[in-house]
Amino acid sequence: MRTTVSFSALDTALTVWWEQPEDAPKDAVYTVLLDGKPFAECYRTHETLGQLQPGTRYDVQICLRGELIGEITAQTAAPREPIDVNKAPYCAVGDGQTMNTKALQAAIDDCGPGQEVYFPAGVYRTGALRLHSDMAIHLAKDAVLQGTDHPMDYLPKIESRFEGVHQQCYQSLLNLGELHADAGPNCRNVLIYGEGIICGGGQPLALNVIEREKELLKDQLAALGDKIKEYENDHTIPGRARGRLINLSNCENVRITGLTLQNGASWNVHMVYSRNIVTDHCVFRSEDVWNGDGWDPDSSEDCTLFASEFHTGDDSVAIKSGKNPEGNRVNRPTRRIRIFDCVSEYGLGIAIGSEMSGGVEDVKIWDCDLRHSLYGVQIKATKKRGGYVRNISVRDCALSRFLVTAVLYNDDGEGAKEPPVFERFRCDRVFFTGWARDYWEKEDHAVPAIQLSGFPVPGHEVRDAVFRQCASAGEAEIRLQDCRNVSVEIDRAEAKQA
Repeated sequence: MRTTVSFSALDTALTVWWEQPEDAPKDAVYTVLLDGKPFAECYRTHETLGQLQPGTRYDVQICLRGELIGEITAQTAAPREPIDVNKAPYCAVGDGQTMNTKALQAAIDDCGPGQEVYFPAGVYRTGALRLHSDMAIHLAKDAVLQGTDHPMDYLPKIESRFEGVHQQCYQSLLNLGELHADAGPNCRNVLIYGEGIICGGGQPLALNVIEREKELLKDQLAALGDKIKEYENDHTIPGRARGRLINLSNCENVRITGLTLQNGASWNVHMVYSRNIVTDHCVFRSEDVWNGDGWDPDSSEDCTLFASEFHTGDDSVAIKSGKNPEGNRVNRPTRRIRIFDCVSEYGLGIAIGSEMSGGVEDVKIWDCDLRHSLYGVQIKATKKRGGYVRNISVRDCALSRFLVTAVLYNDDGEGAKEPPVFERFRCDRVFFTGWARDYWEKEDHAVPAIQLSGFPVPGHEVRDAVFRQCASAGEAEIRLQDCRNVSVEIDRAEAKQA
């Protein structure tokens, strides 16, 4: 029994995490050793080792039931030189009223390797900011980076991707990298951390952007006529120009840790054509924001999310890879996504799709509590999308339900030649409540614990799905349509133990 161990480093702390071994027992207790000596016992697959020496190498070992299952040699970072935004020549003012965009951007532009832009306690009002490679942002406790709700503070527009389509969008509050569908990373080695808050303009900014875009697009919107019915609502097209809270385009080696991330004008953390993005120990809040997703990897690889809490106005997590026809043409899949030890207290849960035309594969979810979400884990697409979703694993989680389904919204654009392929899904030791928390109606209602609906086209059924050693809170309702080779094992007698 071996597992892969990874780490991220601050100057006096190492955070290590490891993949849950396939044969790990339920409620496994791991022992973490530091330089051969026991450091901690933990019930989750991560641990932060603090009070370490800067710039020092340490050997970390992970044991389970007395057996070594993984190890890594990790080095703490050297101390960073702080660039205090309050001090000259920047003189930013954290009074919640003063506009600090120019001062903060100057501090960011001056930040070199081995330095960090440091925000002391205060509320720093700003528009869009652009980060670069080899830098850090550090928000102290009670520091708030507060985005305005004025669209003009996020101009000029930049090339971005929203709901699977490349277009010009308003800048996000924090912008990293430049978007290129056929290129690799152009922004690397960025750390965004601390105990503070990054807060966007939220729903007021979203509505202001939409109203401005409606005026700019009035001729295009009028020309659509009845085709406007293919869209979710009359906000959909103008709303696609909204920026995010943090937008990572063509990025590599970025860590976001310790912060509260809230109230982007749409999604909160969105990574496109990126790899090795780590987000941990964060709180996401966007309860009243339309499309207020939490964490969205999009045509990205090796992205890891753990030890985080979600209170979101849409999906806690939405895994994407583009929308037909552009997503089929770009053909950049999302793969090797790891999500563990996360809780959804409000929102829709973890979604794959509906923009998945480039394909999604190798997603592992474990030790997550999604009982209070509307959908639990949902895999979704329209018939037009093409592409595939495969090799999805959910283990030792509590869910409201598990859904694989076709949806009708966001269905504009030329369709692919064939429907999507949904295959190879596995749930092990998952507890289903069969109750969904509807955040629109503000109440819970009974739902099927498992609902799998493929496409009525040969070869495009939901296929090869296994539910093993699962439990339910009561009589589990199971709905299967257009499925092939599905195995379901639910022990109702174990529900009281979940």
